[in-house]
Amino acid sequence: MVLNLLFLVVGFAMLIAGADRMIVGATSVARKFNIPDIVIGLTIISIGTSAPEIVVNLIAAVRNEPGMVLGNVVGSNLFNVLMILGITSILGKIEVKRNTTWLEIPLSLLGAMLVFFMASDQWLDGQLLNFISRSDGIVLISLGMIFLVYNLELSRKEEPLTKVLPSKTERILPALGWIILGITGLILGGRIIVDNAVAISRAFNVSERVIAITVISVGTSLPELVTSILAVRKGKSDMAIGNVVGSNIFNVFFVLGLSAIVSPVQVAKESFPDIYLNIIVGFLLFVFLLFDQKRVLSWKQGIIFLVIYFVYMLFLLIPGA
Repeated sequence: MVLNLLFLVVGFAMLIAGADRMIVGATSVARKFNIPDIVIGLTIISIGTSAPEIVVNLIAAVRNEPGMVLGNVVGSNLFNVLMILGITSILGKIEVKRNTTWLEIPLSLLGAMLVFFMASDQWLDGQLLNFISRSDGIVLISLGMIFLVYNLELSRKEEPLTKVLPSKTERILPALGWIILGITGLILGGRIIVDNAVAISRAFNVSERVIAITVISVGTSLPELVTSILAVRKGKSDMAIGNVVGSNIFNVFFVLGLSAIVSPVQVAKESFPDIYLNIIVGFLLFVFLLFDQKRVLSWKQGIIFLVIYFVYMLFLLIPGA
């Protein structure tokens, strides 16, 4: 058991380091070909920071671990809002842009609601089992692409696209080497995490879903946590919440969508409390900002988020607590 926990830590380290190296290499290649920074930020960096979730979910999908697939996505989104925004709003006031309040946060809430409707085959269609199917996955990916294109166009209007002059130090071969090394780290780290998470869940007699929500989602969300804390400390609070909400949108539309295309995700009835809480949390975030004229997330609201997260973790780990 101790060995499994140790390997889990090693897997997370490889996963995060792999994502970081892949971003470095891909960014260097993009700049070498004069791709603007806006495009790099919205595509390469967005995908790179969500690479841990993508890799773990794809491996879990291939190995037919549906509880881990859905648990990682929903757990990451809960951690992003409740823990990351909870911590960062205590460190400093989170001022939210109008566009984030009226577009990105509602879209994140819509994604949470879509997961519920797509997972409710028994209730809506009278089916024997609940599945997020391949066709559902295609719909999620399509909606994600629409959002990505819209966001790119919006960013272009706010900050005109200018060519990035390639640096002499940015050479193709070293950059490709970083990409290969990063992808290797992601794949190996992802396999180690899935293998040992399953072993730990069996040893403690808990489901893969619970391990995914309580352990794996935290580990795969560490890049977002670090990025948001650094953003707040530098006085860029809008970047902190943008990072969280953007990650939540990406997790549902791209990570879950791609996972469902690889292997349809069976949704157990035990997963619905997680899905319900994800909707409630998204709605709560929207309401907090809707009734604040300055659109500020305060430390009091941050404490509410943290309390909700810890109570739910207690509920998962100690049934009947």
